Amino acid sequence: MSFPHTCGNGTVGGQPPLKHYGITSSISLALPGETDHLLTQRLVEAMKLFGVFEDEEELNHRLEVLGKLNLFVKEWIKEISKTKNLPLSASVSGKIFTFGSFRLGVHTKGADIDALCVAPRHVERADFFLFFFEKLKKHEEIKELRAVEDAFVPVIKFKFYGIEIDLLFARLALHTIPDHLDLRGDFLLRNLDIRCIRSLNGCRVTDEILHLVPNKENFRLTLRAIKLWAKRRGIYSNVLGFLGGVSWAMLVARTCQLYPNAIAATLVYKFFLIFSKWEWPNPVLLKQPEESHLNLPVWDPRVNPADRYHLMPIITPAYPQQNSTYNVSTSTRAIVTEEFKYGLSVTEDILLGKADWSRLFEPPNFFQKYKYVDLLCFSVLVQNEFINDQKICKSTLRGTLGPLTKSA
Repeated sequence: MSFPHTCGNGTVGGQPPLKHYGITSSISLALPGETDHLLTQRLVEAMKLFGVFEDEEELNHRLEVLGKLNLFVKEWIKEISKTKNLPLSASVSGKIFTFGSFRLGVHTKGADIDALCVAPRHVERADFFLFFFEKLKKHEEIKELRAVEDAFVPVIKFKFYGIEIDLLFARLALHTIPDHLDLRGDFLLRNLDIRCIRSLNGCRVTDEILHLVPNKENFRLTLRAIKLWAKRRGIYSNVLGFLGGVSWAMLVARTCQLYPNAIAATLVYKFFLIFSKWEWPNPVLLKQPEESHLNLPVWDPRVNPADRYHLMPIITPAYPQQNSTYNVSTSTRAIVTEEFKYGLSVTEDILLGKADWSRLFEPPNFFQKYKYVDLLCFSVLVQNEFINDQKICKSTLRGTLGPLTKSA
């Protein structure tokens, strides 16, 4: 599967062509100047006021907790292997992989960790939700444990040494899971059930995004800024029809591909410049979708009629490619587009010295901006059921908001 694109590499001052990232050549290979570095430093200082950076002590605690969870999983894999009378049970192993904001390196203070338990072929999903769940129950540092087995992507949620963790499960057709395993290989998806493929998708997409950006540190700082801006402006929510974390990450990654030598201050401005003028529904792609013989359903409006109605397609780079913004409606796309234009106006003023970065992160006046407001109220009968009922309410929002959008 391929889409029309421009080929070629950019040149600077008669130098030989350089490697380009993404489906087109770079727009500019200009290096940052003194002003760019100064503006980036000011951007960092402005973001610190919102607590988006985790200190080294907190980060080390997270890494320590993940290490303990990884050992816990390996121990359980060996135990379950012995119960199945495997002759080499002592040599089999599993592994914890992370994805989402933590894997991208853009998590904030107190954020949860998205993780994936990858097990060898003889460990079944039922083992994970029954025996591993029971093993978690017995650990004194496990709090708020609950399983959501019937979710679109089944998950076990808990707090481990004070860190919130959402743990998915996937088993691969391997005898054991080596510590150096790269999940980006498409061959790993062969003969897997759809729930395992969905569970693997988060890790595969996150790793592919990091692989496709020219400078990871510039990408991370820019993404932190854009995520903070989106949250402050009220447009960070996949459930409500806006954009979720992976969608924002892909938009920032595309910006980095087009300006591979730029640093955060410039990239934030270029982000708004690009997407305030983007001609939706042209898709945002980080790489040309690759053919595969696995025959899994992928986003392709030429083949799938339903894909032609997606309003703001941002396509995940890992097979099977999907549109991460299928929830976007006509009204939410209009709001996001308006916010892109607002962001462009503000960042232009910042570059001209007419404003500082704090202005970019000012929240909108909600009741001045919207003349009419629909208030949806949910209630629960039992306090202990609040968390589970909250999930149910969120899952029904898409169906509730759809008719409201059409009648607006």
